[in-house]
Amino acid sequence: PVPMQGGALPPEEELKATVLQLRETVLQQKETIGSQREAIRELTGKLSRCEGTDGKSAAGAWKNEVGKDTMGDLPRDPAQVIDQLSRTMQTLKDRLESLEHQLRANVSYAALPSDLREMLQRRLGDLERQLLSKVAELEDEKSLLHNETSAHRQKTETALNALLERVSELEKGNSAFKSPDEFKVSLPLRTNYLYGKIKKTLPELYAFTVCLWLRSSASPGIGTPFSYAVPGQANEIVLIEWGNNPIELLINDKVAQLPLFISDGKWHHICITWTTRDGMWEAFQDGEKLGTGENLAPWHPIKPGGVLILGQEQDTVGGRFDATQAFVGEMSQFNIWDRVLKAEDIMNIANCSINMPGNIIPWVDNNVDVFGGATKWPVETCEERLLDL
Repeated sequence: PVPMQGGALPPEEELKATVLQLRETVLQQKETIGSQREAIRELTGKLSRCEGTDGKSAAGAWKNEVGKDTMGDLPRDPAQVIDQLSRTMQTLKDRLESLEHQLRANVSYAALPSDLREMLQRRLGDLERQLLSKVAELEDEKSLLHNETSAHRQKTETALNALLERVSELEKGNSAFKSPDEFKVSLPLRTNYLYGKIKKTLPELYAFTVCLWLRSSASPGIGTPFSYAVPGQANEIVLIEWGNNPIELLINDKVAQLPLFISDGKWHHICITWTTRDGMWEAFQDGEKLGTGENLAPWHPIKPGGVLILGQEQDTVGGRFDATQAFVGEMSQFNIWDRVLKAEDIMNIANCSINMPGNIIPWVDNNVDVFGGATKWPVETCEERLLDL
């Protein structure tokens, strides 16, 4: 019921005051969001006085509902603003309807002119339209903000992608070695999946020289520095030190034992020559010829079109590696010529006097791929490798 204590206004006057306050509130909707907060607080005070004791709990609920963030200190998220404005509008409507209901129950309709009721409804409609207009404006702002955010995100992603591409280009540039041949391949573990692969293949050969620098301290045996397999013959050319056997050269599955000793963990320069004429072979270590022999696959031309693997022995062309035969260590300057190099040339290569790339397989970065965790690194200079001997 409406309180009628001493000095209280009649319900009609109280309602007129409330309507006037609503008119002020509607006008203040055109002002800033901060002034709207003050208007609603004043309206709350007026309504609370009309509702009296029965309205206290509702006023508390109103304050809890609106909170300090309503209208004045707006949250930054437009969706939250719209949600809070909707709740504010609904709360005002509910309380005005409650007030009208109380007036109908406790005041005769004769004491409440119909034009006053109509004015109240009209002001309530004006207030609702004002709030709906604000909601629509905020929806538009939210949509605009979303579009701007999407455009900004797309712009940012484009710039980021361009930056990543540039970084990738720089990384590729930096990964290139000072000279295309100044790198080594590292095979640190005895597995069946670390290896290097020479992209080029061999032509048919009636003689060859293979030279390389290698460093390994693996035992027993350093494994397989390189292998060349062709269809029908997995052991066309293989250099292997397996188990406690001496290092061996296999050509067309025929075997020659070489007097080389290279498992001391130091850099060594190795050269092997072979010719199909009588199957003659030579073995050089650090520029010095340590052994020679004949009858190693005599009159057998090396078949073309096979696969050349660094660090693994092939049981089929390009595959079926055996971890017990894997090379463990580092290698560099793997070169192949289609002729038997002179001992003088081999000595000059080994002591860093000349640089002679292989005319069939030269040691260049873009001709060597690594797999399974094998890596390429800058190699020590030739002179530094010599000091390691």
